[in-house]
Amino acid sequence: MSTRKQGDGQPDDGGAGLKRLKLTKSSEDPEKKGLSRRLKDAEISLPIVYGTIAFYLGRKASESQSHKWTVYVRGATNEDLSAVIKRVVFQLHPSFNNPTRVVEAPPFELSECGWGEFEIAISLFFHPDVCEKQLDLYHHLKLYPEDESGPQSTKKPVVVESYDEIVFPDPSEAFYARVQNNPAVIVPRMPAGFNISAPVAPENTNERERGDTKDHPLSQWFMNFSEADELLKLAAARQQVQAHIVKLRRQLSVMDGMPQLSKPASAYE
Repeated sequence: MSTRKQGDGQPDDGGAGLKRLKLTKSSEDPEKKGLSRRLKDAEISLPIVYGTIAFYLGRKASESQSHKWTVYVRGATNEDLSAVIKRVVFQLHPSFNNPTRVVEAPPFELSECGWGEFEIAISLFFHPDVCEKQLDLYHHLKLYPEDESGPQSTKKPVVVESYDEIVFPDPSEAFYARVQNNPAVIVPRMPAGFNISAPVAPENTNERERGDTKDHPLSQWFMNFSEADELLKLAAARQQVQAHIVKLRRQLSVMDGMPQLSKPASAYE
């Protein structure tokens, strides 16, 4: 899983580093807890984006309320994540009233006003058949652009987002059945003839509409993340590394071909 951190809504031209957020399965037997069997040697992946969008409120705003910002966790292409994520806890700076904010339903986000930048801890909690362990992420709230001179714009927000892919090894059959047709989730290709019926869930139109971020009011500022984009960045990074290796080898060959200074003869020889 690759992670990119970018500001001002502009993509980073540097190479992306590859990493995966791989969660370990519970040590307890899921069958004892009323859950289904696990699919051995299989993985389910959930691409997510977490970040902040900050708007400068202008010169008329007070010094302590100079920016309005939103922190969020969303699908890589704005899908509803509630099939996997049960709730998200945002830990804000202690100076905020009630700094521990719990969001129980999608969209998993919150908005605040302030003047200072700080690190936000983001804890993801999953449904019982997904994973019993929480996943802790950290994101630095950025309010001021780095590459602009002059007064800050009230029309162009400062956007910083990170893309990650959460990997669930040996998923339970119940988890697989629920998300096998979910566009937010990457499921493994199972053998021919393998079929698990999805559980019947009560229809809840209101919840579905709340979780749908396709028409999110901030979507015009969201960055585009795709597997193809990630592969291109990895390929570019690999080329840079290979070019650097070639350069070092040339330097070493030149050094090996240089005449060596002989040691001065000893007076006792």
